[in-house]
Amino acid sequence: MPDNLLGRHGMAIYHGPIFGVEDSSRLFDALSQGLAWQQDELFIYGRKWITERRTAWHGDLPYAYTYSRQTRSALPWTEDLSHIKALVEAVTGESFNSCLLNHYPSGKVGMGWHSDDEATLDSEASIASVSLGPDRRFLFKHKRTSEKVEVLLENGSLLVMDAESQRHWLHSLPKMAKVFDPRINLTFRRMLPGTVG
Repeated sequence: MPDNLLGRHGMAIYHGPIFGVEDSSRLFDALSQGLAWQQDELFIYGRKWITERRTAWHGDLPYAYTYSRQTRSALPWTEDLSHIKALVEAVTGESFNSCLLNHYPSGKVGMGWHSDDEATLDSEASIASVSLGPDRRFLFKHKRTSEKVEVLLENGSLLVMDAESQRHWLHSLPKMAKVFDPRINLTFRRMLPGTVG
């Protein structure tokens, strides 16, 4: 198994590419065109913002996922999402029942510091993140010490973060102005049984 990027207070395992270049390109095109992408409406200090990033939400059941005052109901798996999920589960040895996808139009769009610790998520389950598209920097920051760790997420790659890492570390996708191509990120999760919408 690859080394733990974090070293302590949780595990983040970078497996590198699990899909080849051709598979990654085909999956990127299929997901770009085949999913019901939506822009998020975020409420920050009382103001509404429409994100450039688009999202899609899929799962075994119509799980309700709420963030920034909006609730989404998970759509069924597509054939391509099921294919990706099966390989991720084979590599990790874990099972997932849902997937939140983010579509970034370019490197000018990123994601700020956060933890994936919503109450509707299984607090003991890992999150598996698949990247399709151009390489992007990904950062971790320890919540207490502010120690930072960086990894470059390659096209077709898999990063797995365990539950403990969400309790002790924040993570972010910084902007990269010189990246002009779009990227899709799939985060496979395990929702609690009582969260069906």
